[in-house]
Amino acid sequence: MENNTEVTEFILLGLTNAPELQVPLFIIFTLIYLINLVGNLGMILLILLDTYLHTAMYFFLGNLALVDLGYSTAVTPKVMAGFLIGEKVISYNACAAQMFFFVAFATTENLLLASMAYDRYAAVCKPLHYTSIMTTRVCAHLVIGSYFSGFLNASIHVRDTFSLSFCISNVVHHFFCDIPVVMALSCSDRHINELILGFLASFNILFALLIILISYLFIFVTILKMHSAEGYLKALSTCASHLTIVSIFYGTGIFMYLQPSSSHSMDTDKIASVFYTMLIPMLNPVVYSLRNKEVKNAFKKLVEKARYSLGLVFY
Repeated sequence: MENNTEVTEFILLGLTNAPELQVPLFIIFTLIYLINLVGNLGMILLILLDTYLHTAMYFFLGNLALVDLGYSTAVTPKVMAGFLIGEKVISYNACAAQMFFFVAFATTENLLLASMAYDRYAAVCKPLHYTSIMTTRVCAHLVIGSYFSGFLNASIHVRDTFSLSFCISNVVHHFFCDIPVVMALSCSDRHINELILGFLASFNILFALLIILISYLFIFVTILKMHSAEGYLKALSTCASHLTIVSIFYGTGIFMYLQPSSSHSMDTDKIASVFYTMLIPMLNPVVYSLRNKEVKNAFKKLVEKARYSLGLVFY
């Protein structure tokens, strides 16, 4: 397809044009992003420093925190700049880069969630063989495969989207360069491109969901057979945390990418996008880790070490 692109930059309309909402929304999203940074960077730091957290589950959690930072950072700072200084223009290349990193990290998270479901299956259903199933090599292959698939998927989508011509409008009815809204601006025939988007999105989401559903089917069967109330509650708690994020992540993803383009509503799409670009990365450290006793103990030990070091310095 010949690329006759005349557009050199795009204009992001953002969440709202109401002047009285710009400062309050800037404050809200700045707080969300700071909590995101502190929570996810803190989680990575804890996992790196505490040897008791050098297990398969926390290896996945550390990478999940890194991915959350990645796709949130691809979107949120630009949104904040729009609220603060009214900067709504994004260059053609910057739009492509934002789309690439967002799709890459979001796809990686999709596959990491499936890997974590398999890890929980091994921990609950095969506890005696857990260490032989979730070896360092297996965990590394799962994580590397997730990143490779994520960046390959992003490359395909960005190439597919920006092979189109943009010669009518450059106004993006969104707060970031998401695939459907940018593709909708094209003056080319985008039927094939939308089919490719729908196919790849369906495959990625449904493949990961299938792994998650099968894993949890076995987990719930095992839980129902448990005679220990403590083991039952512990396993159920682990499942509840993971399933909460899975429900939000896949619910918004399916809403955005697996519905026909004609049924898209810009306002509802923006609200759904806020969930998976900003709120989910902020919530993940809380629901996965801050409720975990091992993480709390690691945090307490880190604080005690810091106090001891500061005491020595001042002494």
